[in-house]
Amino acid sequence: MLRTLIVGLGRAGLGLHVPVLLRARSHVPGTFADHPIVGADPGCAPRIEQRDLLTVDSLRRARDLLDPARTVVHLCTPPAVRAEVLREVAALGFSRILMEKPLADDRDTLRSVLHLAREHELRLSVVAPWLHSALTRRLVQVVGDRRLGAVRSVSVTQHKPRFRRSLGSSSHTSAFDVEAPHAIGVLLRLLGDARLRCARSTDLRVGTTTVPRMGGAHLELLHPGGVRSQVLSDLSAPVRQRRIVLGMEDGSAVGHYAVGQDDDFAQLEITRGGHTTREVIHDDSLMACLSHAYRGFAEDDDGAGADDLALHVRTVELLDEAKRLAAVPPTAGPSPLKEAVSYGC
Repeated sequence: MLRTLIVGLGRAGLGLHVPVLLRARSHVPGTFADHPIVGADPGCAPRIEQRDLLTVDSLRRARDLLDPARTVVHLCTPPAVRAEVLREVAALGFSRILMEKPLADDRDTLRSVLHLAREHELRLSVVAPWLHSALTRRLVQVVGDRRLGAVRSVSVTQHKPRFRRSLGSSSHTSAFDVEAPHAIGVLLRLLGDARLRCARSTDLRVGTTTVPRMGGAHLELLHPGGVRSQVLSDLSAPVRQRRIVLGMEDGSAVGHYAVGQDDDFAQLEITRGGHTTREVIHDDSLMACLSHAYRGFAEDDDGAGADDLALHVRTVELLDEAKRLAAVPPTAGPSPLKEAVSYGC
């Protein structure tokens, strides 16, 4: 059975991974060892202990408590330092690595991560709840059975208020790294590879305080067959919204992903011939994602996320290109997005 080491005890590691892992133990019997989760946050003081979580002040101390051959490491550190931490983890003998999205924050870091994976024979998986979502599986069915005809366009809206975390932490330096990785992964799964058409970003402004590039992100993609998709993410929105709209030849499909931990249900509305049907879908996507990863690691296959690794690599490449394009100063005219500071659309 597998033990767990979580590196990075912020919102993702402590707030999301820990509680989901504790629930997963009863859903995937025979996979999780009945021992406390070990958490390490390099550079930070040890946190107050909680039940089933033992915190340590260094990765070397974590190594003393764990057998690397039977441990899954969750890398929940900020994207910018992920390669550095991965190098330290690999040097200590750990090889089963579950990385928070995105896999890297730019192409240079991506190359470092993939080089380390090859050098140390690491088995990488990426935390991608939307790719393991019951709603995404249903959308794949809708696209595949062609009862609504071919897909014409897809739009993903990912809005949420993220003021406190953006003002209080520099863990992310671009809105493209917050919600967009979820959306791009799904778009590539549904529509195939893509090239970037345009991108823009916005600053987050609160009174006299400005957080560059953290207000929102917008990008457009072109897929095979001329299908266009777009991702809009406003991190200063007053309400949460995670919606995907598929415009199709003979109708439409509108999906709503769960927006919080307190209610893990998604919804799907399918319209055809003027008639709309609604489905309510239980969708504990992070549980599904982590359970899938641990099953793969426990079975000693080529990697729990090996099939999706190329997709995650392509996601990073597109996001890196979008950030570079969004950094190009506008040539003329006001931005259509509030507080927009750079755009290519």
